[in-house]
This record gives sequence, structure tokens and C-alpha cells, in this order.
Amino acid sequence: MNENDLFDLDGRRFAMVSSTASRVDPDAPTLFAYTEADGVVWGSYEGDTVVHGRFVGARRGAEVRLNYVHLTKRSADPVAGSSTNRIELLQDGRIRLVEEFRFDGDDTPQVSVCEEIVREGL
Repeated sequence: MNENDLFDLDGRRFAMVSSTASRVDPDAPTLFAYTEADGVVWGSYEGDTVVHGRFVGARRGAEVRLNYVHLTKRSADPVAGSSTNRIELLQDGRIRLVEEFRFDGDDTPQVSVCEEIVREGL
């Protein structure tokens, strides 16, 4: 298996486990669904503090660059930004995404960590 296959995000789902931008509810974290084709990555997310979000970007090896927009439960105004994600392989074979992101209009860097959700029996 080559690196491109190893880091392919198509059909993978992730749960946020930590974020410097907000407290993560461990019982109802933000969930992310990824699609990838030929290095183009897109998907959606919701839960915890986010009503609905979308992202699009590109993956090159173990790095994913994304732009995103979402609505929060606190405001009807859209929140947008960009991120660079580092893909890490966990010992159990799952993927961890370590995301460095910035909200548009804010130069303060933030970091979140998401881990792959693997369904039982698959």
C-alpha cells in the first residue's frame, strides 16, 4: 500500500477530541464526514457547538489544506476560515487529524484534534 492509499480520507468519519477554540463535549462531539477523489477533499460536520458546516480542499500526502464555513449554535452569522491538517497514523490503524486553523479576520492560531471513528463489524 502506498502513502497515498494509506492517507486516503474517502468515506472516513472523525470525532473531535480536543480544540483550543472551544470545549469539546465528549458525549456529543463535532462529527466530520470526509469524501476524497484524486486528492480533492470535501465534506460536512455538525454537533457540539456547530449546527452545520462544510469544507473543501486538497490533500498532498499526509497534509490536507481546507477552507471551511459553518453556523454555530450561538449565532446565525456564518463562521469561515482555513486550516492545515497533519494526518497521523494511530497504533490501532486509525487516523488522527491534527488541525491548525484560523478563523477569517482573526490571526490567532487554533489547534483541534480529531480521531477516526471505526464502526464495529466493518
